[in-house]
Amino acid sequence: MRTLQKLWNVLARVRRSSGRRNGHSLSDVPEFFVCGYARTLLTAAGCALVAMHAIAGSYPDKAIRVVTGSAPGGGSDTVARALGEKLTERFGQPLLVDNRAGAGGTIGADIVAKAPPDGYTWLVATSSAIVVSPAMQKLPYNVERDLAPVMQISSVPFILAVNPAVPAKSVGELIALAKAKPGQLSYASSGIGAMSHLAMELFKYMAGVNLTHVPYRGSAPAAYDLIGGQVQAAFNNLIPTLPHVKSGRLRALGVSSLKRSPVLPDVPTVAESGLPGYEAMQWYGVLLPAAVPKTTIAFLSRELTAVLQVPAVRSRLLDEGGDVIGGTPEQYATVIHNDLAKWTRLVKAAGIKAE
Repeated sequence: MRTLQKLWNVLARVRRSSGRRNGHSLSDVPEFFVCGYARTLLTAAGCALVAMHAIAGSYPDKAIRVVTGSAPGGGSDTVARALGEKLTERFGQPLLVDNRAGAGGTIGADIVAKAPPDGYTWLVATSSAIVVSPAMQKLPYNVERDLAPVMQISSVPFILAVNPAVPAKSVGELIALAKAKPGQLSYASSGIGAMSHLAMELFKYMAGVNLTHVPYRGSAPAAYDLIGGQVQAAFNNLIPTLPHVKSGRLRALGVSSLKRSPVLPDVPTVAESGLPGYEAMQWYGVLLPAAVPKTTIAFLSRELTAVLQVPAVRSRLLDEGGDVIGGTPEQYATVIHNDLAKWTRLVKAAGIKAE
C-alpha cells in the first residue's frame, strides 16, 4: 500500500508542476485526465504487486530437503552444498542436505521418486544412480517415469591409472598387454554397478580384452589396493587420484572424457589413444518427483542457471576436475535418455550382472 500511495503522490506533484510543455502548464491538464491516468497506473501497479507477491510467497516458503546418494564429503554431497549455499541466499529459505548413501545412490533416488510432488524434496544424483544402476537391475523406481530432470550441473572424467609395476606406458600398451595375458590383469572398482565398474567394462568391450574385476566397497579402498599392487588398473576419480599420479605412486594412461582435462593436459584421452568415441563420465544433476508442476521446474531451472554463474560456485565445482554444464530440463532429459540406452546396451552385450 505504501508503494501505491507513493505513486499517487508523484502524479499529484506532476499535475501541480509549474513547468511548461508545448506552451501549456501541466497544471492546466484537466484533473479528470490525471485522475484517469492515475487510476490506470495504480491498477497496473496493484496487479503487478499482487502477481509478484503470489510468485514470491508461494514457492519456496519453507525449507527444502536435498537428498544425495553419497556420504558427507562425497561427490553429490559437494555439489548439493555448493548449490545450496547460494540458493539459500536467493530463496530466503534453507536447503537441508540429507545424505542417503548406499546401493550406488539408488536409496536416495527412490526416496525422491516417492516424495510428494510439491517441490520441497530434491535429488542431487550421480550418473551411477540415474543411468547405470537402472541399466543393470530392476529398481523400485523408473527414472524416466518417476523423476523430473531439472538441470545437469557438472560432468567429471575418470583417470585410467595403473600401478607403476605394470609395464604399460600408454593405453595402447595396456591393451596389448591385456591381449597377451587374457584374464591375468585385474582391475578395481568402487563396487558392482558403480560408474568406475562400467567405465572399465566399456573399455574391455571396445578394446576386445579381458581383465578380471575386483569390486570394493568404495573408491578409497580400491585406490589403496591399486597403489599397493594388489590390482593392476582402475578408472579412478580424477581429483583424489591426482596426488598419487604426481607422486609417482600411480601412472595415468588416459582420461575418460572426449577432450583432455585441464587438470592433466599432458595425459591423452582414451578416445585419442586407440578407442575412438570412448567416453565414460560421472555427471551430477538435480531431479525432482515427476509430478512437480512444470512452472516450478522452470523456476528452479532459471535459479540454478543464475547460481552457476556465481564465480565461487563455479570454482568449487571446477575444483572437482570437471566441467560446469547447465542447460535446460529438456537437454538434461536427453542426456539421461541417451546414457541409459548406452549403458543398457553395454550391460546386455557384455553380460554384466548386478549380483
